[in-house]
Amino acid sequence: MSELPVIPASLLPADGRFGAGPSRVRPEQVSALVDAGHNLLGTSHRQAPVRNLVGEIREGLSEFFGLPEGYEIILGLGGASTFWDSAAFSLVRRRAQHLSFGEFGSKFAQVTDRAPHLEPSDILRADPGSRPAGPAPRADIDVYAWPQNETSTGVIMDVTRPQGTDPDALTIIDATSAAGGMHVDISESDVYYFSPQKNFGSDGGVWFAAVSPAALDRISELSRSDRWIPDVLSLATAVENSRKNQTYNTPALAGLVMLGEQVRWLNANGGMAWAAGHTAATSSLVYDWAERTPTATPFVADPQHRSPVVCTVDFDDSVDTARLLSVLRANGVVDVDPYRKLGRNQLRIATFASVPQSDVQALLACIDWALANALS
Repeated sequence: MSELPVIPASLLPADGRFGAGPSRVRPEQVSALVDAGHNLLGTSHRQAPVRNLVGEIREGLSEFFGLPEGYEIILGLGGASTFWDSAAFSLVRRRAQHLSFGEFGSKFAQVTDRAPHLEPSDILRADPGSRPAGPAPRADIDVYAWPQNETSTGVIMDVTRPQGTDPDALTIIDATSAAGGMHVDISESDVYYFSPQKNFGSDGGVWFAAVSPAALDRISELSRSDRWIPDVLSLATAVENSRKNQTYNTPALAGLVMLGEQVRWLNANGGMAWAAGHTAATSSLVYDWAERTPTATPFVADPQHRSPVVCTVDFDDSVDTARLLSVLRANGVVDVDPYRKLGRNQLRIATFASVPQSDVQALLACIDWALANALS
């Protein structure tokens, strides 16, 4: 294989990481981790220093999201994928409806659909790059669920309670790649859950959720029923421990340290309003570039459905994106590969809160250079 061309150093971004998760980690988060190595890492998560950190994170997230009265931030281990199992045990009473328009929405739908103690789920599907019109209220549905941002395709969905539903029904939003980078009115959901390895620049393996009084009541109700719920998946157990600023089992402290630093940074910069404005402006650079590049086009056709945090761009058959990705990686510009199961001639570029506009501008300049000099 011939040696890959060298992109001029003047074009390269200061930081070449544009992955849709795990995302780039800011140097200040690494410094916080080094500092924690002197007095926090390697200590008990049941003791005050770690519980204080968890409490600070919960308070910081409450501030960031502007939690309504009665809502709480709870946490548990295992990431968003584990939360799906917890939700099947502790939130769905009988039957869930899911909006499935990408990989992650479909995975949650599969969990509740296959759960032996639940009725088959009502799954409203749309092709990748598009989305369903919205939830369809039904008398037998007690949970409505969808992603705010579908990480695999770069399609967004509004967070608005479905109208005409049973007032006891819950709205559950997967916010893993949206939280910390998109606007949300938390009062329009009952559970807004996420892993922190996207806009929050931390590690996976833990989940957080903003939960409403109605959701807390449902969790309590199902915990008292005759339904068997494993302790490690019980949201009642998570609530009990979260109120003590701890987790049921031992957490990875490094991720919590990085998350704590990121939450402080986001709030100091202006919170949700700043983060949402930043990602909207940064992602518009990508979409505007794709609109004016002859060989490229935004994958999501409707501009109103395009994600501000995960930008997907298709190329025509004249562009060998496999070689383009190899050239970029050889020059330190990494993780702009399309989602593997889509199988498209595509780039997927994360414009999370930690990604500055200058780096995105440099990335686009590198792609232009490669298209002109390395793929022709």
